[in-house]
Amino acid sequence: MYEAIKESFVKQGLMQTLNAQLIEVEKGQVKITCEFSEALTQQHGFFHAGVATSIVDTACGYAALTMMPDNSEVLTVEFKINFLKPAHTPALIAIGKVLQSGKTLTICEGYVFDKNEEKLIARMTATMIAVHA
Repeated sequence: MYEAIKESFVKQGLMQTLNAQLIEVEKGQVKITCEFSEALTQQHGFFHAGVATSIVDTACGYAALTMMPDNSEVLTVEFKINFLKPAHTPALIAIGKVLQSGKTLTICEGYVFDKNEEKLIARMTATMIAVHA
């Protein structure tokens, strides 16, 4: 499972642009990290919301994929994200977790933490759809 997801992850141009790293893959849960760079900031010097959103959406998608049959792919149908505090940290940690896995739709919850996983920066609820390859 890890190798297939890692192989897919390295094909994502956006994750490469963000220099994001896949750090954990378990059944129903995936973690991705992204180190701070001035190129990833907004006007106040914090991580841009788009960075946090992108990595947590990806973590949720791969978490959903861990619950699907081998011949599946996954796409995001919708998500809602709440930002709880500015992302002023040396790195972001995004965790995607499956809440409910179905044949077609999978509901996930995502969290974005600071580098030490102590401060919750954002929370996402996402719906993923299985696409058979």
